[in-house]
Amino acid sequence: MTVPVLPGDIDEQNHVNNAVYLRWVQDVATAHWQAIARSVAQEAIGWVVVRHEIDYKTPATLGDEIVLRTWVGKATRLTFERFTEIRRKSDRQLLSTARTLWCPINTQTGRPVRVSAEVRAQFST
Repeated sequence: MTVPVLPGDIDEQNHVNNAVYLRWVQDVATAHWQAIARSVAQEAIGWVVVRHEIDYKTPATLGDEIVLRTWVGKATRLTFERFTEIRRKSDRQLLSTARTLWCPINTQTGRPVRVSAEVRAQFST
């Protein structure tokens, strides 16, 4: 997924604010889920973050185009480990890496729900 750095993404240090990186992590995770999961799974399962770990390597600045790449690591019935790489498109420079633990929830009740083996197999590495 490619996203532009917009003026509202820039902070007082004249680079992309840390909170924007987290938004990108969430946006690419959501896009990945919507692209791969069957509609019945999307209707039944929502996701909440349990933990974010993010390392900032090099700042992004206004005008940069950013490439977001994500994949699922270990997927259990109640947690999905997701990795994200954030790179500048022009030179492929690594800007940030993230590891996020997501918990599946029932979209109707908001309570944690176990994910089927089929869904885990679709996303697991």
